[in-house]
Amino acid sequence: MTFGLSSKGNIVSHSIDLAPAGEASDAPTAPRAIRHILVVDDSRLQRRILAASLKKWGFAITEADSGEAALEICRQTPPDLVLSDWMMPGMSGIEFCGRFRQMARENYGYFILLTSKSDKAEIASGLDAGADDFLTKPVNPGELRARIAAGERILQMERELTQKNQLVSSTLGELRALYDSLDNDLIEAKKLQQSLVSDRHRDYGTAEVSMLLRSSGHVGGDLVGTYAISDTRIGLYGIDVSGHGISSALMTARLAGYLSGAAPEQNVAMRRMPDGTFAPHPPGQTIAALNNLFLNEMETEHYFTLLLADVDLATGRVVMAQAGHPYPAVQRADGTVEAVGCGGLPVGLIPGAEFQEFEVQLAPGDRLMIHSDGVTECAAQDGTLLDDDGLGRILRDLRGVRAMACLESLIWKLAEFSGDDNFADDVSAILLEIKPIRPSG
Repeated sequence: MTFGLSSKGNIVSHSIDLAPAGEASDAPTAPRAIRHILVVDDSRLQRRILAASLKKWGFAITEADSGEAALEICRQTPPDLVLSDWMMPGMSGIEFCGRFRQMARENYGYFILLTSKSDKAEIASGLDAGADDFLTKPVNPGELRARIAAGERILQMERELTQKNQLVSSTLGELRALYDSLDNDLIEAKKLQQSLVSDRHRDYGTAEVSMLLRSSGHVGGDLVGTYAISDTRIGLYGIDVSGHGISSALMTARLAGYLSGAAPEQNVAMRRMPDGTFAPHPPGQTIAALNNLFLNEMETEHYFTLLLADVDLATGRVVMAQAGHPYPAVQRADGTVEAVGCGGLPVGLIPGAEFQEFEVQLAPGDRLMIHSDGVTECAAQDGTLLDDDGLGRILRDLRGVRAMACLESLIWKLAEFSGDDNFADDVSAILLEIKPIRPSG
């Protein structure tokens, strides 16, 4: 069924056999991109000549005798391709083309102007109006078929691209929903990881402990913590699991359980005594035990660095073992800073590794900072690392700043040094401060 217009502009319809008997060999396979063609010409004879060839090739044809009538048809049943005469009374073909291009469509419509014009300037004006191709009148059927085939290829590519864009848009929508879901999960995971360091500041009377944990992403591989050994002794630890993200965060959560402050019976740093009380293992032995656990019970390619300290709050004696973690910084009451430690291998690399212990004696007014490499390996814009010397300068600058205020100021100093507060690595620290002796009276 096709639609035509009478000489008065009325739409008329008539049937078309898309595959007439006896002409099957002359008809191409029904095109996918071009099915409906609009023929616009004020000459009824010209329309019939064009329609005859187009019907024989299997296209659905609509005819219009003016630009105004053609626009109405385009509004009702948008054609895939338009063949329009250039010179028509009233609205010219080039004017109709311009109006056609302004119409909203789901797909692109191909437009061929029929003209006897050959002047380059005229042709250019037709292209500017939105025409895709030109045919010289009288129209040669072979050339017409070739131009329609060219239009078919262009429309096919356009529609394939549209389908792919729709698929991409749909996929992006699904990915966006998935990202939002993952982002919400990561936000919750960050809250859970931060809750592992729920008590950021503790006052033990003679000393204070402050803790900082700042991940470079939602979650990270750093962890700091403390646990009670006795009324006058505490354990401190700083952990940095290799890598970043979810797998590293899961590993820190598991390690937090091995050094639990709430369940001493699960803490590998503690042992139950015959009387039911708990006593500490030496820090070196504890790290060795973690190394064996890590290698024998965990199927992972991660490893981690660790600094474990046994602090006697009554005497200021600190026994530590270092497993690849940065050298802790000791700041004396007079402001001087020194890096202490003996290095050591990270945990989870070599079976049977041993970890050496060392001691530090803290006096009133002294403090000890255990920190991750996110502090000392913080890089300036020129690539220079802060290093131990840079941390010493910061601690000297912050000599009069105590507890959590000191750790918060450390973050500001790192941001000032790097030129950005979005650090490339997780930043964590635990600060032990022995309170100065206040003069009596």
